[in-house]
Amino acid sequence: MQNPKLKNPAALKEKAPAKFKVRFETTKGVFVVEATRELSPNGVDRFYNLVTNGFFDGIKFFRVVRGFVVQFGIHGDPSLATKWLESNIPDDAVKASNKRGFLTYAKSSAPNSRSTQFFINLKDNVNLDSMGFSPFAKVVSGMDVVDKLYDEYGESLTQLQGQIAAEGNKFLEKNFPKLDAIKTAKLIK
Repeated sequence: MQNPKLKNPAALKEKAPAKFKVRFETTKGVFVVEATRELSPNGVDRFYNLVTNGFFDGIKFFRVVRGFVVQFGIHGDPSLATKWLESNIPDDAVKASNKRGFLTYAKSSAPNSRSTQFFINLKDNVNLDSMGFSPFAKVVSGMDVVDKLYDEYGESLTQLQGQIAAEGNKFLEKNFPKLDAIKTAKLIK
């Protein structure tokens, strides 16, 4: 059952702790990330609010490109996906590098275009640093799980992000049934 608070992105503005960990239970196993607010305050605050309100539960890893990134963050319910993808946050300065295991917001080349899409770097992608991609968390356990996420669709879904948002998990399950998903994402002590 989805949290009704997710229907109003503007209301979810709680300030995140300085550091916290999130346990992602996926269809391939568990990985844990540690977020550091100092690295990207706007980004970490948004991530914290998404996690604490159950945003990630049930969403798919729609872009897995071996030797590059794993991307996720389009909600499986189209009514929520479209609301959140239009709810952008301000950019943060790049204070860490896009090295293997770091979690970063996906964004366009436009300023302040981060919303709910994230990627985990599968290798050192330091070339992304100068493009304004600001890492805010790091996988601290379970990177082997991230490495095993289904990757045979590769970049094919990148051009379908609008359709994914408009049609949700039903579209993905019908057309891309092998995608892995997040079962739950929860704060841990």
